[in-house]
Amino acid sequence: MERVVQYVRGNFFAGEVFADLEDAQARAVFWCQEKAGMRIHGTTQARPAEVFTAEEAPALLPAPADYDVPLFQDAKVHRDHLEIGKALYSVPGDYIGSQVDVRADSELVKIYHRGQLIKTHPRMRPGTRSTDPSDLPEHKSAYALRDITRLIGLCAGHGENIGIYAERILDDPLPWTRMRAVYRLIGLVRQYGPAAVEAACAKALDLDVIAVGKIDSMLAKAVENIPALMPVAVAAGTARFARDPSEYATAAAGPAAAGRSAGAGTTLASRGTGGAASAGTGLANAGTGLANAGTSIATTRTGLANEGTGDAASSGTTGTVGVGAGPRYGRGVQLHLVFSHAEQAQDEQEEQR
Repeated sequence: MERVVQYVRGNFFAGEVFADLEDAQARAVFWCQEKAGMRIHGTTQARPAEVFTAEEAPALLPAPADYDVPLFQDAKVHRDHLEIGKALYSVPGDYIGSQVDVRADSELVKIYHRGQLIKTHPRMRPGTRSTDPSDLPEHKSAYALRDITRLIGLCAGHGENIGIYAERILDDPLPWTRMRAVYRLIGLVRQYGPAAVEAACAKALDLDVIAVGKIDSMLAKAVENIPALMPVAVAAGTARFARDPSEYATAAAGPAAAGRSAGAGTTLASRGTGGAASAGTGLANAGTGLANAGTSIATTRTGLANEGTGDAASSGTTGTVGVGAGPRYGRGVQLHLVFSHAEQAQDEQEEQR
């Protein structure tokens, strides 16, 4: 019996070609009854068909009328449930969005993730659901389980009148059909705050108006009637390098005032004269002095030439003085003195005279 699969594969399937499934089943029955069942077994030294009829068949239990064929299916876990056979089954939140393997028979639904059993539910009829509260997030369980009492308690936690108003909303033969209105009321609490919604619910209860839309309108109008807050001017701190405001004070224009203004302006101009202007003036004065010295030298040499000094006149000794604005000195005076190559000879002649 340990090698039964190998025996069937080598003695029945090997080398055979079947037309279809019915042909394979018919030939398998013939092979079991006429060949495999009637051979002499090597261990028992008896025919298996005869031993089964005589000893094993009387000990067998009656076969079930209908065999429970399980359903194997791949499914994706949605936000809170997965669907098997038109029914919904909850799965732990950690597996939301995952692909799982499902085995479902007439009694149980078993859900596997990567070979590990993660959830077991009783088999439900189509159109129903099986939900384990521990599989759902805490803030979603009240809605998923249609827990009306817990939803009212959630509203009462924001305010007494809010809880009473939610209870009045759910006062209906089919309260789960009004749950969306209660969730809208909770949304108003998040939008406007518990105090504002508490006051609006108290007023609506006094008027016996049970409609979340009216609460929303009351809160919206209350917000519109609140005056907008204008920005408040904040005194700026004193800047580190700010001038004293008295420096910007102006007086009436008049002769005396004009004189004082002119004097003040002259003083400011004098104080504002930079080092560059002073340096330029000094260079101009120095240039003027050099020009005067050059003029004296030129006059002396001209006189010497007029006295008939032939050597000096013939030597071509000349001196030129130029006075002008040079690029280095700005508005100063630039002096150019040009002497000929015979300057040394002229100096010797002057010493002799």
